[in-house]
Amino acid sequence: MIKILLVDDHPIVRSGIIKILSGDPQMAVIAEAQNARQALETLNEKTPDVVILDITLPDESGLRVLEKIRVKYPKLPVLMLSMHPEEQYAMMSLKLGASGYLTKKALPEELIKAIKKVTTRGRYITETLAEKLADGMDVNVEKLPHETLSSREFHVMLMMASGIAPKEIADKLSISVKTVNTYRNNILIKMKLSNNAEIIRYVFKHNLIAQDE
Repeated sequence: MIKILLVDDHPIVRSGIIKILSGDPQMAVIAEAQNARQALETLNEKTPDVVILDITLPDESGLRVLEKIRVKYPKLPVLMLSMHPEEQYAMMSLKLGASGYLTKKALPEELIKAIKKVTTRGRYITETLAEKLADGMDVNVEKLPHETLSSREFHVMLMMASGIAPKEIADKLSISVKTVNTYRNNILIKMKLSNNAEIIRYVFKHNLIAQDE
């Protein structure tokens, strides 16, 4: 039996996923969480075989939750299931240690296939994403500016664009304000931007943060 922790802030989405997975006798959703805090608390109490994790959560980015899971539970498979297209977050998710990435437009049978794949210590990558990864290995392929950032720089950029102050970013990431400012400077240099306003414009131009967040 594959025991699953399902993390998504929309009850209807969770119900739909549970209905899909209930059709497979090898799977059982043993716990649900609607935000990052609940997800991490649940992991302290239960031992799932895999976590299905959304990126858009009300209290903290799913990417940050993924980072925390990787630190405390390095062998626990995490399958990202998001409304965001692959080109926005798939590469970064894999870089942070995700076992796979699917959009919510995926067919039910693909979700089941992905879960079974990642729980056997494999990685689930769609054909489209595999092509992107292959292209990414070509040194002649030009990357988008945000793809040059480290995972932590990318996360800080999203927090800045969401209007979170440096002190709060520092508290959330357990780092100093000075380190946050260092990340900010790195972001500006790598992306050839001049100020926070340009960072915000870039993030929303490329739809790196959902419009309803």
